[in-house]
Amino acid sequence: MVSIHVRPPEIEDRLLPGHWEGDFIKGAGNQSSVGVLVERTSRLVLLAKMEDATAASALAGFAAKLSSIVAPLRQSFTYGQGKEMSRHKELAAATGVNGYFCDPHSPRQRGTCENTNGLLRKYLPKGTDLSVYSHDEPDAIADSLNSRPRTTHNFHSPSDVFAAPLASASQPQSSKH
Repeated sequence: MVSIHVRPPEIEDRLLPGHWEGDFIKGAGNQSSVGVLVERTSRLVLLAKMEDATAASALAGFAAKLSSIVAPLRQSFTYGQGKEMSRHKELAAATGVNGYFCDPHSPRQRGTCENTNGLLRKYLPKGTDLSVYSHDEPDAIADSLNSRPRTTHNFHSPSDVFAAPLASASQPQSSKH
């Protein structure tokens, strides 16, 4: 595991898009879960429905979501030290994303994700059986949060803020002569 303390300063400073924080929201009895990814600069949220709270589910869910993002906008991933991330090396190999881990019992080191989890609990209250949700329902919840204007972005939504670097990253690189 690579410590958050060696993470490049531009990640901490939110200077460049493409740096993500992750977590699990666990359902009733910790038997079901939804993976949470939040981009640090735009606060864009991606949710991955997980079959359970295992490392295999985390690998599959996070790999699918991260791989759906253009490579320039998936640079790093910061996570806690939960056992569900024990396959982090496979996740890095599958996605090309550098992983960093917070100190034990330090959720404040992923403050963007912790704040987002609070917002998500309005849609997914504690004690809810998350297995009853389809794979589309977490995407609808993420769309709702991503279209919500944020004070931190001068009342632009995370989708609006993420759109500019996404358009730039999606443009083919012109050749120089």
